[in-house]
Amino acid sequence: MKKEPIKVKETEPLQRTANFSEVVSGYTEGQTLKEAARCLQCKNPTCIAGCPVGVDIKKFIFQITQKDYDGAYFTVRETNDFPSICGRVCPAEYQCSKTCVLTKKGSPFASERAINIHFLERFVGDYGMKHNLEVSIQKNERLTKQKVAVVGSGPAGLCCAGELARRGIKIVIFESLHKPGGVLRYGIPPFRLPRDVLDFEINYLKNLGVEIMPNFIVGKLKSLDELFAEGFQAIFLGLGAGTPSFLGISGENFCNVYSANEFLTRVNLMGAYKFPEFHTPINVGKNILVIGGGNTAMDAARVALRLQKINGIRPNVTLFYRRTENEMPARRMEIEHAKEEGIKFQFLVKPEEFIGDNEGYVKRMRALRCKLGELDSSGRRRPLPIKGSDFEIDCDEAIIAIGLLANQVLVKATQNLKTDKYSDIVVNPETMETSIKRVYAGGDIVGGEGTVIEAMGMAKKASQAIVEYLSRK
Repeated sequence: MKKEPIKVKETEPLQRTANFSEVVSGYTEGQTLKEAARCLQCKNPTCIAGCPVGVDIKKFIFQITQKDYDGAYFTVRETNDFPSICGRVCPAEYQCSKTCVLTKKGSPFASERAINIHFLERFVGDYGMKHNLEVSIQKNERLTKQKVAVVGSGPAGLCCAGELARRGIKIVIFESLHKPGGVLRYGIPPFRLPRDVLDFEINYLKNLGVEIMPNFIVGKLKSLDELFAEGFQAIFLGLGAGTPSFLGISGENFCNVYSANEFLTRVNLMGAYKFPEFHTPINVGKNILVIGGGNTAMDAARVALRLQKINGIRPNVTLFYRRTENEMPARRMEIEHAKEEGIKFQFLVKPEEFIGDNEGYVKRMRALRCKLGELDSSGRRRPLPIKGSDFEIDCDEAIIAIGLLANQVLVKATQNLKTDKYSDIVVNPETMETSIKRVYAGGDIVGGEGTVIEAMGMAKKASQAIVEYLSRK
């Protein structure tokens, strides 16, 4: 068995930072076969337990080795509605690949020997996309007469819609923005998730009969009670977490201090990187600071650097994180890509104040150095500011990427919908049903920010509960 994983092809940093084209090309057929051949086909495949939607990883990899790509595609599709998306954005090193037997026990993420399961899944998903393979609808006459509303078209909403539509249930998705996709569209840049891939997966749902209503804010235009009155038998809430968190320091209201949510939405959803072809302007600074250590911070930093190059500005983007690189929640691959592209990193730094000019524009940031203390509730060592370590750095644009909170419009407009102290919706963990009967929820609106595949896992659990309810009815 070849011990080292097959390396995937990536565009060279100097070339890729000049545009928003996809960075990772994916495996060729030959590379896919070689990587699949590394799989030990374990008697008890631990990798499956690491997948939030329970893809039969052992089976689909074996099918690849037999060149049964159709079979591999349908095996993945049994539990994952979006293999081409997940194969690109899933943090496999924290999930399926981390639980691969080739990873040493106790490792915080997948070892260098683990099978690249996500690249194999991506190949299979792209194969099905290129060959227009269609999954059959499992029609049940009792269910085809039922109608379910899905609020939000992010990963949770799309997954729930797909699971139910495949059983012949009539689905209507209500999306507040003008294009469906949720965080997949407004949060993830095209160089990580090409829009043709996202559009294909969404069109796949439309071909199953799913209706999508854009520009429709449930909680403003209609209430949950009104949806029930219109004949919807159940409602799934995939509202997401779209309310940005801020640092709570002086100067955050200066011009050119963005939340990562606004910054990425302007670029990814509204096409600001193609201005003036797209009528969405965005300021591009000469000294850009990004605050945060997750995937959103990486995306914001890499987008900012591309905007500088596209606008003829010498790239100068620095990412500040209050812990060390080992504690960063971002994907290892995204961190490495950011380094390759020229993003500078400063660790163990805590922002204290933004300093602006007389016209209200940010010009500098004052911060403190930190050291790590004892473990906190997140299981990571707490950053402790070092007294007297103040320093300042030039900054004519800052992007705050320290997390998102639950969307509140529908929650505040709905009585009896129980939430926790973070304003996330409280659900029955077995069924994902909320405090309101026949209303279910999943994704980032339940338990805070998570991964795409984790949101899909919750949506699948909710869809199963909805099917059981409709079957009994």
